Amino acid sequence: MEYSPYMMQSLIISTFYFTLSLFVFLNVSKAQTNITKTIIVDQSGKGNFIHVQQAIDSIPSNNQEWTIIHLNPGVYNEKVEISKDKPYIILEGESHSQTVIQWGDFGSSLESSTFKLYADNFMARGITFKNTYNRVIQRSLSRNNVTWAPAAFLKGDKVSFYSCAFISLQDTLTDWEGRHYFDKCYFEGAIDFIWGGGQSIYQNSQINVTASLLDGGNAYITAQARGSAEETNGFVFKYCIVTGTGPAFLGRAYGSYSRVVFYKSVFDGIIAPEGWNAWVSTGKEETITYAEIGCTGPGADMSKRVKWEKNLSEEEVRHLVSIRLFINQEMWLQKQLEH
Repeated sequence: MEYSPYMMQSLIISTFYFTLSLFVFLNVSKAQTNITKTIIVDQSGKGNFIHVQQAIDSIPSNNQEWTIIHLNPGVYNEKVEISKDKPYIILEGESHSQTVIQWGDFGSSLESSTFKLYADNFMARGITFKNTYNRVIQRSLSRNNVTWAPAAFLKGDKVSFYSCAFISLQDTLTDWEGRHYFDKCYFEGAIDFIWGGGQSIYQNSQINVTASLLDGGNAYITAQARGSAEETNGFVFKYCIVTGTGPAFLGRAYGSYSRVVFYKSVFDGIIAPEGWNAWVSTGKEETITYAEIGCTGPGADMSKRVKWEKNLSEEEVRHLVSIRLFINQEMWLQKQLEH
């Protein structure tokens, strides 16, 4: 893939900030937990298990020690679920181009998901999570027959993903609940493909819009579901790049207090001029928090954006874009990075 000059600028900036943040993370107090076990999953039988779910099921209930489940290269055709009583798991592949967990199911944002996470204290790195359903019917796609087909459903707290990919067409990532961090990840879809009520920061990542796979109509990147002023959740995109085919809206409101911020990100020329859509919260635009701060690229022209897009104060921006203030109050990310 060729990067535009705008995208290269963002990548250079994001690399600097990532290096700085990693330096800070790794120089805080050492985590008290250590890796106690590594489980190998290999489809050829050269590991401990041949299926990912078998490896997860082998971990005792209410586990309190970090366990690595390493997936050797391959395409794992299975649904995977990590229940609430299986915390402290690190799921790692060789890279997201070599290690894929995929399934093809549809019709439910929960039951159709390829990967479901309910446990707290979880980390994944170097894996693609994919729902193949809408791609199977791609030759006859229209907005009428595309349906919910999530690649991942997240309900755990203190969850992080590094160098992972999430691929589907509609509702790709159901970021439902909990504090989540994504770094150097790839997200692909066309309709509400990052959605839910999670409290999440997406950093140094690529959001690729595939509106061209649809038979006309607009694409929507986010559908954030914050429902009241008291709720602390929202989606923050820092140093990201938005690519693909449009027209695409940055978000539409799935809750009357929906909150999404794009910060110092780069947009290809695929963003709809209005930028945002009130959707089911039409008439409640004053309570929706949608903002763009310091974004660049052909799609970052804000002259025709909706009039109700927010102009946040410096204090509001500082709180939302700060990893420590928005999601990392107990410094849990530092502890995970030790592993």
